[in-house]
Amino acid sequence: MIPGCRSQDKKDAADFFLKGNQALNQNNYTEALRLYDEAIAKNAEFSDAYLNKGITLLKLGKPDEAYEILTAAITLDPTLAQANLVRAETGLYLGKLKEARLDLQQIEKDYKDSSKYYLIKGNILEVEGNESSAISEYDHALRLNKNNVEALVNRGAIYYRLHSYAVAKDNFNQALRLDPSQPQALNNLGLIATKEKDWKTAISYFDLVLNTKPNDPFSLNNKGYVLLQTSKPEEAKKLIERSLSVLPKNGYALRNLGIYYQKAGQTDKAITEFQKAIEIAEPVEMLYGLTGQAHFDQNNRSEACKIWRQGIILNDSLAIEKAAEFCR
Repeated sequence: MIPGCRSQDKKDAADFFLKGNQALNQNNYTEALRLYDEAIAKNAEFSDAYLNKGITLLKLGKPDEAYEILTAAITLDPTLAQANLVRAETGLYLGKLKEARLDLQQIEKDYKDSSKYYLIKGNILEVEGNESSAISEYDHALRLNKNNVEALVNRGAIYYRLHSYAVAKDNFNQALRLDPSQPQALNNLGLIATKEKDWKTAISYFDLVLNTKPNDPFSLNNKGYVLLQTSKPEEAKKLIERSLSVLPKNGYALRNLGIYYQKAGQTDKAITEFQKAIEIAEPVEMLYGLTGQAHFDQNNRSEACKIWRQGIILNDSLAIEKAAEFCR
């Protein structure tokens, strides 16, 4: 290639890159992706363009493609620490926990003052089930940046699962002061209100999410559950089925559809939905207790007790209660 042409290509690549950054900052991800591709076409060794293309792909919900592009960025420039950070985040989405940990270890010194570094580290620990260590990492992230909304929400979610509802609520409210429309914080506050049987408040939180994200599967399902508890079963069923149309493998939504059928006296259909939820093999509160109850209602005590005993192993509170009463 003629030296002057190569110089012009690099200049053109830089121009496309800067325009891509502007589009990325404006959340115009499709345009950003096009511009980064133009930059790379002009300069195939432009590692920063690969990095930002990877970030854009992650924003577009394409983690597999993002991981591949970020790996290319690191291959071109092994000192590009931000690429390792973003690849660790992407690896977490893909379940590549070992690889994500290795990425973080490689850049620990470079990112010792980075709130996002400790956020991602906490997220990995949370997925691995090490909740106390995850909280410690979120604490560190928030010491470095008290406005880290994701760290507040994720820490709150752990406290929620630990039944520390007052602490969880405080975390979610702090997140909302920073981002009033944060969907996970609103949804989780709705769940806490549901636990407290404050149905009106719970629905108000779920509606705040649905006003901006009308197809949010979690708020659709959670509002449906509240409507089941407040004698509005048909309205509840519509919302739960909408939730399942968006996210078919949602154990809580399948459980709630089963509750609808159970309340309607359609026990066979209830058992079918409960069984679908069990097959997903994710923790769902009261699932085994409700499934056993459905079999019990069909005068099948042996099957009911079998399922309740399985629920005892999983610490299902309703299964524990029912087994103590009927399975001695």
